Amino acid sequence: MEVTRAAARTCVGIATALAALAGGGYALASGHAQTAASPAVLRVWPEFGLDPRRSNATDLATGITATDLGRLKERTIALPGTVDSSPIYLHAAAVAGGRHNTAFVTTDYGVTLALDASSGRILWTFDPPGLHAWLGSAQITTATPILDPGHRYLYATSPDGVVHKLAIENGREQPGWPVRITPTPDREKLTASLNISGGYLLASTGGYDGDTPPYVGHIVAISLARHRVAHVFNTLCANRRTIIVPSTCSASDSAILSRSGPVVEPGGTRVLIATGNAPYNGTTDFGDSVIELTLPGLRLRQAYTPDDQAKLNTGDLDLGSGSPALLPGGLAWIAGKDGIQRVLRLSALDGSTPGTPPRTGGELQTLPTPGSQQLFTAPAVWGNLMFVADGGGTIAYSVSGGRLHQLWQNGTAGTSPIVAGGLLYVYNPGGSLLVYRPRSGKVLATLAAASGHWNSPIVVDGHIIIPTGDDNDHATTGSLQIYSAR
Repeated sequence: MEVTRAAARTCVGIATALAALAGGGYALASGHAQTAASPAVLRVWPEFGLDPRRSNATDLATGITATDLGRLKERTIALPGTVDSSPIYLHAAAVAGGRHNTAFVTTDYGVTLALDASSGRILWTFDPPGLHAWLGSAQITTATPILDPGHRYLYATSPDGVVHKLAIENGREQPGWPVRITPTPDREKLTASLNISGGYLLASTGGYDGDTPPYVGHIVAISLARHRVAHVFNTLCANRRTIIVPSTCSASDSAILSRSGPVVEPGGTRVLIATGNAPYNGTTDFGDSVIELTLPGLRLRQAYTPDDQAKLNTGDLDLGSGSPALLPGGLAWIAGKDGIQRVLRLSALDGSTPGTPPRTGGELQTLPTPGSQQLFTAPAVWGNLMFVADGGGTIAYSVSGGRLHQLWQNGTAGTSPIVAGGLLYVYNPGGSLLVYRPRSGKVLATLAAASGHWNSPIVVDGHIIIPTGDDNDHATTGSLQIYSAR
């Protein structure tokens, strides 16, 4: 078949665009074409879940194929603490006077490090001021850091309740930072991952083990231009639009504790969050709910709350232990400690039009989690497929007709799955990384890994980077494993 010059130019244009997207760290949804001659390679993993919608999936090549799995080189890097979160990554970053393929991590005590992914060398370390006041204690953070859109800075949290802006080159704090997002860091934990949308950094708070009151889960939008908190939504005492001292609110708890934290919808004008145990009244108190807010103003648009919310609250069965997910067909998903997955319609989370009086219920479908266990992970959404893991198994679904349809399931535990380069990666916190064929569930490789908790791997630029360890150990040492194709 003859190929016209115009068609040839179109193919070249597509290839160029894909390469630009890869270099900028963006992921393409399943179904976008790539040229066979010059596939784009994923060079940047800027945040938890890879993108603002937390898809945990990309069609871009990663530099690791199925044939590479048996010949990867492994190295273990000693760290000054546990990374019970996810790394981020930047190709050829200008760090420490040179160009390095660099992974960035934040430990539970807020120590942020830059590491050369090829050599394992630590390039710089940022110790937050006051570190020794909480080092070794139960006061921690598990938020995954995030790259600034210009890739010159990153944002990271520390257990004293602040967000830092650090230079990629040397890890130095920038003028005007850090920004405080809670007045009570001993009660309000910086748990969930950071996100960015439209010039605003989105950060949120949860609580510590034991749910010791008082605390109030809240989300803030920090203006990156003015380096200050611009907007606040409190999930309790929601009529108050500023960061509040928790003891001044009549209710307590409602943690924002999921791995993903804020999930930005396509278009960047709305965000989803999920909350844990607390009272619910549909107007000012939103315990055990999925909440949709406007961006950047963080105004309530709609919410979903299960009919048995009171039972969840009294039974410590946080709906928000799992992360909200965006599914094709205008759907949303949530699962939590009660071991139930719920499919919702994004345009009407509770089954009614946004702006109507609050109600409970309204889900389209419910089904058990993979192991019928409490769920603390985020799913991967790849085209019309979704992958979910918990402490009792891993499961794959296709999404059609407003419902989930099971494709395969096994009994292997996992944290938050990722799909990258046509392969499905699931970290088993018992001590391994499973690599699957996504559509069939066939295991292609089992890579050795140290044990962990809710740590999540990334696969990018020829590297598989796996943080390990458990934040509950309150350890001041830890490790990171890197498998590399070169």
